[in-house]
Amino acid sequence: MDKIVGKTEGLTGEIVIPSDKSISHRAAIFSLLCDSPLKIKNFSKGEDCHSSLRIVQQLGAKVEFLSEQDLIITPPKFLQSPKEDLYCGNSGTTMRLMSGILAGQNFDSVLTGDESLSKRPMKRVITPLSQMGGKIESNDFKAPLKIYGQKLKGITYNSPLASAQVKSCILLGGLFAEGETIVTEPYLSRNHSELMLKYLGADISAQKTTVKIKPSKLKSKDIEIAGDISSAAFFLVAGAITPNSKIKIKNSGLNPTRTGIIEVLKQMGADLKIENEKCISGEKIGDITISTSHLKGVTIKGELIPKLIDEIPVIAVLATQAEGKTIIKNAQDLRNKESDRIKVVVNALKSIGADVEETPDGMIINGKTPLKGGVEIESFHDHRIAMSFYIAGMICQNPITIKGFEWVNISFPEFENLMKILNVYK
Repeated sequence: MDKIVGKTEGLTGEIVIPSDKSISHRAAIFSLLCDSPLKIKNFSKGEDCHSSLRIVQQLGAKVEFLSEQDLIITPPKFLQSPKEDLYCGNSGTTMRLMSGILAGQNFDSVLTGDESLSKRPMKRVITPLSQMGGKIESNDFKAPLKIYGQKLKGITYNSPLASAQVKSCILLGGLFAEGETIVTEPYLSRNHSELMLKYLGADISAQKTTVKIKPSKLKSKDIEIAGDISSAAFFLVAGAITPNSKIKIKNSGLNPTRTGIIEVLKQMGADLKIENEKCISGEKIGDITISTSHLKGVTIKGELIPKLIDEIPVIAVLATQAEGKTIIKNAQDLRNKESDRIKVVVNALKSIGADVEETPDGMIINGKTPLKGGVEIESFHDHRIAMSFYIAGMICQNPITIKGFEWVNISFPEFENLMKILNVYK
């Protein structure tokens, strides 16, 4: 599906951001390991999270929807051997987290994915699980993954990259392993797994970039899911760079391991404030207001990168409207996402008139630059590319066409309707 996006003269109003996908995945997957039924409130509508939900059902859980986004999951007494392959769709989170659980079972299983997911690297989880005694066959360290259930042993693992998916996979394997499992990262990645495992009674502790876990049976508790800060990011950027704008985003997640986009906006000098902060199911939330801002370039690197790795495409759009130079570095893992997001973003920005240079681990953006538009942008089956350039199209002098916009439905089916609510020219 092609989507034509033209210039807006302003975005105003209030929206409630959709539920957090990372937390929704974990709520569904962790429910498998609980001791009784639990209620999940505000579960994501995104297709990726429903991939996790379908696999949970294949492994023996009963899922009952009370409304479109509220459900009860009744876990099985013991995980059931799946009768067919477990299809993860486009969801790397589903595949990597489920690998950790399945490696320690007493049955074999196969995890498959769509064409895009089947190209993504799985060595990052196969290596530590193998060190724990797991046995996994792959297609050159890519899906499909044939997992032979084994008895696992705890390990101490120094992860070469800060990845919440890798960390979560190892911790889930540690729930079924003999002894203690310890994971240390170079920087702290998002910690939703640690928070939810602790909330559900796991024997887990975290200090700085190290997490320790011992075999545990999880205790069921109702889970309310916060709004998704990664989804909010598109509206935060749109509010900052479109003229005559003021947007209030309600009930957004404010987990400190996820708020890199807010840190960058503040460093750039954005007109942003946070109100009504509180905690739900172990996660911090609040309301964020963003207004049209005069921005300056910054350097984004190091320990900040794991806090905003998924937001870098839209941050690159933001940087085109900041005075001076913005440097993004230490983000080489972007090349292993649904697309090579560094190359795709740089080429697309150049095509609409931005002054941007690709580097091995990021990019350099010189601003402030008027964006010409008047081109077609290929999404490469990547929802974040499609949404980021939708935002870019709203400030281009001429409309742009985004190819493959239907991929937005994988993560954020509500995106365009929320944008229409805010657009002065509805």
